[in-house]
Amino acid sequence: MIGEIIAIGDELTSGRIVNTTSSFAAIQLFAAGHDIFAMHTIGDTPSLIGEALMRAIERVDFVIVTGGLGATSDDLTNEAVSEALKRPQTLYREILNQIQPHIQGTANDVEILQKLAWLPEGAEVLNAESKMAGYLLVYNNTPIFFLPGVPGQMKQLFVEHVLPCLAGWTHDSRNHILQRTYRTFGISENMINKQLKQLEHLTNIRIGYYPVDSEVHVSLTVSGQSREESEALFIETDTFITKTLGETLYGFDQESMASVIGELLRQHDLHISVAESCTGGLIASKITETAGSSEWFIGGVVAYSNELKEQFLGVDKDLLSEHGSVSAPVARAMAVGIAAKTGSSMSVSVTGVAGPTGGTLEKPVGTVHIGLVANGMTSDYHYQFSGNRREIQEITAQTALNHVRLSLLMHNKGDNNVRSD
Repeated sequence: MIGEIIAIGDELTSGRIVNTTSSFAAIQLFAAGHDIFAMHTIGDTPSLIGEALMRAIERVDFVIVTGGLGATSDDLTNEAVSEALKRPQTLYREILNQIQPHIQGTANDVEILQKLAWLPEGAEVLNAESKMAGYLLVYNNTPIFFLPGVPGQMKQLFVEHVLPCLAGWTHDSRNHILQRTYRTFGISENMINKQLKQLEHLTNIRIGYYPVDSEVHVSLTVSGQSREESEALFIETDTFITKTLGETLYGFDQESMASVIGELLRQHDLHISVAESCTGGLIASKITETAGSSEWFIGGVVAYSNELKEQFLGVDKDLLSEHGSVSAPVARAMAVGIAAKTGSSMSVSVTGVAGPTGGTLEKPVGTVHIGLVANGMTSDYHYQFSGNRREIQEITAQTALNHVRLSLLMHNKGDNNVRSD
């Protein structure tokens, strides 16, 4: 089905609050096989709310509206909807019964809270037992979901009620849509576009390219008049994309580099540790964002100073003096040191100049060395990255994790020869 998302609130249009609800809804809808026609952010102006809603109803199969359902004077969504759709506001006693035990204070307080129980005629409350606002309104056979703007409340109602409702909704003009996101690393958007360009001219296929930090994501949308037609076209296209992208393709949909590494480590009953300098713990952070990482991640250290590199990781003082902390020999020694300290079967280390200061002619800002212990061998990799401090740290962390991934893939193939740069 094709949908439209409308986020309401002056706090959004002024930039005081970042609109995270729309992106959450879009991600969830895409994963469920729906297509998004448009996303809008508008202020608390009833005429604009009504205008945006009526336009959406005319061109899509469903609409998601977030925000403006609260009890304060600037929460005007319900009033705007009643006016635009000619649905007079009606008292919903199931909501009032939920509110009354919590009503205390002056008559004005009571009146403010009771505002939550007045909804447009025909509204179907998503969860009558919940204190959260949220309802479904069907207008000209188009389902419109109204959800609170508070992210936590919105996400719960969306997952528990909106997605299941859409899954069971029938629509005469509905196409069968299948979608997938391909996550790549180490290849430019232009190169991917060149490799997949022939797909852009095929009927019922849509390809999108999206740089996300140091990665490039590719979206595939396949549509057909029947489930069988969609599935056949999807399998054929997916096979082509996967083969074409090769080892630059590391995962699909919501997978992260760390989650993919974790699955590979689990398959071989291996464990990993990290030693970081210029990334300041970013690699460990990415790893521990992954649920279940305690099964394969032993731990790590941020060895920022030379003293800690020596004392904790066992990096030789003469090595630091001769080559400097940002060097291939030190990166290798850091990886060996953390593996020895933790007893891990794999380890990765990073040392570099993240900037904006600290660079020299020999080692300018963006100089990075990565060390890797894998398959009983030690390797190192030298890079010259560009960007600001955050960008250099991000691409360094992802590059280090990608070397771990590639090493594990070679382990899968039974190839124990680890390249050393």
